[in-house]
Amino acid sequence: MSICGKDNLNTRRTLKVGDKSFDYYSLKAASEKFGDVSKLPFTLKVVLENLLRYEDDFTVKTDDVKAVVDWLKARKSSHEINYRPARVLMQDFTGVPAVVDLAAMRDAVVNMGGDAQKVNPLSPVDLVIDHSVMIDFFGTDDALDKNMEVEFERNGERYGFLRWGQNAFNNFRIVPPGAGICHQVNVEHLAKVVWTGEDADGKTVAYPDTLVGTDSHTTMVNGLAVLGWGVGGLEAEAAMLGQPISMLIPEVVGFKLTGSMKEGITATDLVLRVVQMLREKGVVGKFVEFYGDALANMSLPDRATIGNMAPEYGATCGFFPIDDETLNYMRSTGRDEDQIALVEAYAKEQGMWGDPAHEAEYTATLELDISTVEPALSGPKRPQDRVLLKDAVTSFKDTFADMAPGVDADRSVPVSNENFDMKDGNVVIAAITSCTNTSNPSVLIAAGLLAKKAVELGLKSKPWVKTSLAPGSLVVADYLEKAGLQDYLDQLGFNVAGFGCTTCIGNSGPLSAPIAGAIEDKDMLVTAVLSGNRNFEGRISPHVKANYLASPPLVVAYALAGNLKIDLNNDPLGTDKNGKDVFMKDIWPTNKEIADTIATSISASMYKDRYDNIFAGPKPWQAIEVTEGETFLWDNNSTYVQNPPYFVNMAKEPGDFAEVHGARPLLILGDSVTTDHISPAGSIKEESPAGEYLKDNGVAVRDFNSYGARRGNHEVMMRGTFANIRIRNEMAPGTEGGVSVHYPSGDQGWVYDVAMRYQAEGTPLVVVAGKEYGTGSSRDWAAKGTNLLGVKAVIAESFERIHRTNLVCMGVLPLQFKNGEGRETYKLDGSETFDVLGIADGITPLQDVTVRITRKDGSTEECIATCRIDTENEVLYYQNGGILQFVLRNMMKAA
Repeated sequence: MSICGKDNLNTRRTLKVGDKSFDYYSLKAASEKFGDVSKLPFTLKVVLENLLRYEDDFTVKTDDVKAVVDWLKARKSSHEINYRPARVLMQDFTGVPAVVDLAAMRDAVVNMGGDAQKVNPLSPVDLVIDHSVMIDFFGTDDALDKNMEVEFERNGERYGFLRWGQNAFNNFRIVPPGAGICHQVNVEHLAKVVWTGEDADGKTVAYPDTLVGTDSHTTMVNGLAVLGWGVGGLEAEAAMLGQPISMLIPEVVGFKLTGSMKEGITATDLVLRVVQMLREKGVVGKFVEFYGDALANMSLPDRATIGNMAPEYGATCGFFPIDDETLNYMRSTGRDEDQIALVEAYAKEQGMWGDPAHEAEYTATLELDISTVEPALSGPKRPQDRVLLKDAVTSFKDTFADMAPGVDADRSVPVSNENFDMKDGNVVIAAITSCTNTSNPSVLIAAGLLAKKAVELGLKSKPWVKTSLAPGSLVVADYLEKAGLQDYLDQLGFNVAGFGCTTCIGNSGPLSAPIAGAIEDKDMLVTAVLSGNRNFEGRISPHVKANYLASPPLVVAYALAGNLKIDLNNDPLGTDKNGKDVFMKDIWPTNKEIADTIATSISASMYKDRYDNIFAGPKPWQAIEVTEGETFLWDNNSTYVQNPPYFVNMAKEPGDFAEVHGARPLLILGDSVTTDHISPAGSIKEESPAGEYLKDNGVAVRDFNSYGARRGNHEVMMRGTFANIRIRNEMAPGTEGGVSVHYPSGDQGWVYDVAMRYQAEGTPLVVVAGKEYGTGSSRDWAAKGTNLLGVKAVIAESFERIHRTNLVCMGVLPLQFKNGEGRETYKLDGSETFDVLGIADGITPLQDVTVRITRKDGSTEECIATCRIDTENEVLYYQNGGILQFVLRNMMKAA
């Protein structure tokens, strides 16, 4: 794919940096032609440069450039643009199905008489394998090696498939297992802030580093002033194959940060406050930019922590500008000095340099004095549900008073063969995990210093707590070791257990059988505390109903306390060697202790050494036998990788638009249904359609692995759609976990079984939901599974950005209730049928459609809904049955 168009607007200029010259597309030149752009938000300056660079490549026109400049008039726009990111980032849970789709597209091209090489990434793609390691072993010196050994045993087939893809596709690199989490690898190594490439004439062009990623937390890189966000695998596949990202010019919310944080406050405390504020503000589908005097003293890892959790506050991205801290971080992580000089020169020339005295124009603003931030947790099931640490015990008891009668008492169950009891509120998982916190030196060093003080006083983690440390970067292991802190963490059970997402994605591994048995015996309400970004229902562990997000030092403190009903501010964590009570304030490190330890323990050489050979991988990776060939040789007996049905008997031209008639509801759901509810990533229950399928195909229960690891097999994933153990279908009151009702029979069964019964009867399906439908991860399987179950439309009160797009990209119609209406307005119980009318002659973006509801007594009622196909390109995707079918048909036309 070309990196630029024809420069019909004459905005191309030359920038000299040292003894090198770079062509670039000048925003100053654009100002001279179209009007002053100096007050544009930084994110829209990046978008504007992108349009200038690609103007007149048949997808970007002069009117698109003008529309971005004109955004300043109303600070919003309804104009649709085509945006081309510089690169694509993937992880293995989303990457495997993406490579499966590409392999299937190659088969389809060959079957239609085309050249398989037409299916090749045109933009650079990096896939980091970080989601497959589980915490099977923990608390021992060999936990890391044992977990990696099991990882390769479980995932050898998947990894062999990825090795095939690495050889078969151009512009496709893989970072093998054990190297860290994709977002840390991106921030610490892959990202360049300013990208360069050669144009058709061989000239070097400089332009902003931009990307989309198949993980929602791709937004972490915005802390490094790289504009990036999460998309579904389908949209990423289309982007890598040359299809631009279709989007409306977004609203941009400015978030002013002032002041400085108080002693003892962590970046996690800050980001939980930011998440809460922005969720209350409402920023779904919007860009957020951070500015203000607080940025001058905010480290880049702290900025990255805030950028990381953009999906949790609902924004497309949370962006920080390029400034001295950006350059300092690039230098401290071993970036080349010539690259750093280019970043500085380019940013200052283009008006992209952060200046505290400069404030852009924003659609809306809000402000936080960060000196007011207090220690906090978030939970028990949503990241935005912030709880001040001082109120944690009361909040926990109040939240679960009706669910667990023992929460306010001291109910306990003996654990067989152990000298302790399980009690309601016990912390059974304490995990320093996830991309959010586990490469931020300030909170990891704080955790290590707290562990050191605790051990020196004689404290120990409680024996029922499963402890683990899974850094996001290999460099973390180096500086914790150099600081002399890893040994103390080890003594509390926080041995390094893996370098990957682990507990945060649901790969927490099993609890010990005696502890799990005690929990199940009396349905104990136990808890998990993790330094992650997601705590959705059923995500962390099937035995845990209450999950709390916290900073790494708080995770260690809760491992010492052992129960959420212990007030860390006032209750002792334990006793020292002399029997004296020890409180958290006695072991909490000071800001100076943390800063001094960082200064003496971290160096640029650590990053250079670790990333010097990052693509080689460990010996088990290198030993994998690689299948050759342009097309993949599918194994019909595989339970990991199967040829998906998306292109079977696909016509060369799309069909006509069709209304939906006589659809039955498959589920009626409440608010805040997450993509974890729709398509879980964690463990597979034996007594479930997916479990039965695996057993029927000779897979032992111990080898089920996870839904995330099985995403290359649509047969498993269809059966796992809407199979989260905590999902509640209002059609089946009193049930939990993937249950539906067939009508008119009234028979109750698994969602998958009911859907297959409807398919056999030729009955289309709909899903009805409340607000914030599809919040959470970017996983496209939440839309793929919905499509394969036969769902033609989802009717919700509101949608989260990525899942709405994914539905369109899979040919599922997203419809949004209007005027505050919803399922309760129409008193739906699941016995109704639905007709979606008014689309037979075509669809225009955001048009109104009529939904006719027919009740079992024959009476009808109509409601007007907004068709959430938002852009003209999305209309084409929907008409083609999905974005991949659209891209494939265009490939064949270009042959």
